[in-house]
Amino acid sequence: KAFSEIIRVLKSGGHFCVSDVVIKGSLPEKLQKDAEMYAGCVAGVIDINEYLSIIEKQGFKNITIHKQKEIAIPDEVLLNYLTSDEIQSFKNSEIGIFSITVSGYKQL
Repeated sequence: KAFSEIIRVLKSGGHFCVSDVVIKGSLPEKLQKDAEMYAGCVAGVIDINEYLSIIEKQGFKNITIHKQKEIAIPDEVLLNYLTSDEIQSFKNSEIGIFSITVSGYKQL
């Protein structure tokens, strides 16, 4: 909804630049369901490819990721939700939480 409003109010040739949190892969279910994780903007994140697709479907062009930084969840927090083996498996997986800065342009 935010991107549909952004494109609505932008003049032709205008651009946006936002920072947000995305994920590659999916979080373990125990992390997804916990309210504390929701409050930290982690459990409700969407996949980076889906995020970029939403922006594109709104009509933005030249979509660029300017910054991408992995957000590491400390072991002491993970231990509240996962066993030691589950933590190791999570860390060895391709799953990652990232803060990104992305921009896109409204066509002329």
